[in-house]
Amino acid sequence: MDRKKIGLPPLDWLRVFEAAGRLGGFSAAAREFGLTQAAVSQRIGNLEAWLGRSLFVREARGVSLTVEGESYLPLVQESLAALERNTEELFGKAPRELRVAGLGSHVNALVIPHVAGFRQRHPRVRLVTDSVARRSSLDEERTWLQIRFGRGAWPGREAGLIAPEVLAPMAMPGMDWGAPVIELRGERPGWQDWCRVTGQPEVAPAMLSVDSMEHALTAARLGLGIALGSLPLARNLLRAGQLRRLDLPEMTTRDGYWLTWPDERVQSRKLKALIGDFLETLKAAD
Repeated sequence: MDRKKIGLPPLDWLRVFEAAGRLGGFSAAAREFGLTQAAVSQRIGNLEAWLGRSLFVREARGVSLTVEGESYLPLVQESLAALERNTEELFGKAPRELRVAGLGSHVNALVIPHVAGFRQRHPRVRLVTDSVARRSSLDEERTWLQIRFGRGAWPGREAGLIAPEVLAPMAMPGMDWGAPVIELRGERPGWQDWCRVTGQPEVAPAMLSVDSMEHALTAARLGLGIALGSLPLARNLLRAGQLRRLDLPEMTTRDGYWLTWPDERVQSRKLKALIGDFLETLKAAD
């Protein structure tokens, strides 16, 4: 192709090119913008004529980027992202909705009790929660603001600590130490770890074993035994008198509950401030 133009091509052409390159085809780009495939092809053809270079190889089975197209795509993506960020910084409105995902038990214990406090700070922001069934599902979850359990290090994500994980023996009112214990399988320290750290005598083997903290707390609430329960997750049950802490030592672990988000998704000052306020609300003492 002969070079026809110099300078910056029309933004509409660049956006369509970026979508086609990112999604791997004209049809996918057409769906993203609500255009026909022919309209996408025309815009990319116009861009190629402007640049005097072919950006895609057209074949019967589809299209693929040329060497020039592969080189140009990341430059266009970086430029469009910078333009979007700076436009939002200067002219963006305050976010009207905040959406957060997490395990249902985490949302119930760590978010719902603080909704009223968040509304006081941001009465015009709609708060939406999304529950996931498994922690492993969070990596595929479309809701990017998430509550996660761990040590605060997830590649590509920022994280703010909501509460450290602290474990303590707890049971239904009237049940005392000496009753059967409930075993919780998983990554959290168990009864043997608790006995070793606190210097308490070893406990008898558990006759009930569960695989989630939520089930352990429910079993303890129903009088099925003593749980080595999470203080952050059991706070509402303890406050309501459905569980009580036994007069025994607690154990702080290396894990915690974190509010996390992809670092590239939070660029505007207003969104950063909103997430910061949300985190402070979740951390607030009851």
